[in-house]
Amino acid sequence: MDIAFRGRKLEKVFNRADALQKAYGARMARVIMTRMAVLRAARSLVLVPTTPPERRHQLVGDRDEQFAVDLVHPHRLVFEANHEPVPRKDDGGINTEQVTAITILDVVDYH
Repeated sequence: MDIAFRGRKLEKVFNRADALQKAYGARMARVIMTRMAVLRAARSLVLVPTTPPERRHQLVGDRDEQFAVDLVHPHRLVFEANHEPVPRKDDGGINTEQVTAITILDVVDYH
């Protein structure tokens, strides 16, 4: 999958293990690197597991149209489809089989 980042600062942090560790701590940095490897290896979003440990899920409410994967509880890696227009199913939902590019937005605890 093609992966972009919300900003250059976030991209710099995510592309260097030492920067990830400094920003998020050793344990979180290891989990983030593992999740990023899974995202990069997937040809489309549908291939990212919806079961633990990744547990890809679509968000709701003010984060509708965004997805997340689990990190170290309660933190999540939040991203969105990077397509214009976003691929849709007949019912209007996002077609995860056709999502082949994402934008990483943030690491957050939105609970």
